[in-house]
Amino acid sequence: MLLSDAFESLFNFQKALDSFRASNWLDSSLSSGGPYPPVNVFRKGDDFVVLMELPGMNKADLDIRVKGKTIHIAGTKSADYAATASVHRRERLAGRFDRAVTVPVEIDAEKVNAEYSNGMLALFLPRAERDKPRLIKVA
Repeated sequence: MLLSDAFESLFNFQKALDSFRASNWLDSSLSSGGPYPPVNVFRKGDDFVVLMELPGMNKADLDIRVKGKTIHIAGTKSADYAATASVHRRERLAGRFDRAVTVPVEIDAEKVNAEYSNGMLALFLPRAERDKPRLIKVA
């Protein structure tokens, strides 16, 4: 093996490591890190129900806003460790998350109901009366 080949191999390996470190694969932040928290959206008659997994959250740390057809859910999830702890494995992510869900109808923001229990957030989203279709009788 020539010395120049060894340097070329080492250089390519260094570029691959730099690329790996520059990616967000090891990033522990939840914000803009994909579809977190997981959500299911169901239609129930004219209304919608949103179920969101938020294990370990305090409901006081949630910020839920509704405008038009969009529900915006943000919050901060923490995973506390002792100051002297040496982390061996970290799969429980912590940090700020920000998620928006859009439904195909306008929501009556005044009548939205939110419930949080056992790590599940349930949002009950009633369709706005002005957005419901009206039956028109022909005279």
